[in-house]
Amino acid sequence: MAAARHRQSLPQLASDAPFLTDGGLETTLIFHQGIDLPAFAAFDLLKDDAGREQLRTYFEPYLALARERGAGFVLDTATWRANVDWGIELGYSAEELADANRAAVALAEELRTPLDEAGLSVVINGTVGPRGDGYQPDELMSADEAERYHNDQVSVFAGTAADMVTGVTINYVEEAIGIVRAGVAAGMPVALSFTVETDGRLPTGLSLREAIEQTDGETGGAAAYFMINCAHPTHFADVIHGDDPWRDRIGGIRANASRMSHAELDEAEELDDGDPKELGGEYRELSQRLPGLRVLGGCCGTDHRHIGAVAEACLS
Repeated sequence: MAAARHRQSLPQLASDAPFLTDGGLETTLIFHQGIDLPAFAAFDLLKDDAGREQLRTYFEPYLALARERGAGFVLDTATWRANVDWGIELGYSAEELADANRAAVALAEELRTPLDEAGLSVVINGTVGPRGDGYQPDELMSADEAERYHNDQVSVFAGTAADMVTGVTINYVEEAIGIVRAGVAAGMPVALSFTVETDGRLPTGLSLREAIEQTDGETGGAAAYFMINCAHPTHFADVIHGDDPWRDRIGGIRANASRMSHAELDEAEELDDGDPKELGGEYRELSQRLPGLRVLGGCCGTDHRHIGAVAEACLS
């Protein structure tokens, strides 16, 4: 197993300037590249050379943007669906699923080489998705169950070159706590990204503040930072105000391009890619409210145009 990492060593937390990351991987592959992703699982592309090349093609514009801007980059692995239940649905054995997670990190190592050579800081982030649906909290686990469930994937990442792990699109707090505990047990810095509805609350009705404070309270503040993803800035901007300590724990935003709700997005047959320039301005406003904001990227419907606009607005 790789040596234990510590959140204090994460370069994005030590930087005065935000790090960039990518946009909506799955929506770009499906709607822009015309790729069929069973179960929305990008990790399935890692099984052959053609699939790996499609992932390289996806990441290249973002890496080029980081080089152009001289920005650090958080390079996510394509493993949002690469956990046990989704692996079983796609016909993967436990060994094959572990190999897919390792292959995702190996591809990230390859992709970061040009940025390393340019003297830029690149963090390889092992992406951990929810056990169930990203939009609806079904089959809720206890925190202990969630830790056991996610331990396999997190432990695989701990034995690779991944610098950290992040639970992404998490919609109830017990799963968040379990992922943070799994990261701690594996000796990995861990971040946690919640998704919220149009009212700024988790799908369970819990407020963002309550979710962050409960996760911190039940893990001893072990998460390196928190993020918000898969929601438009207008869905959560109004709940981020004041000087309460929980607000300072938000270190990353990966917003959707669309203002639509999760239910509307689920039913949409066409991609709503919003207005990249407008999104960049909304990120700039968020950055002025969130002193700990260090990672800027996108989620559903966003692509390199949106992240370019965010970089223009926030890194100028």
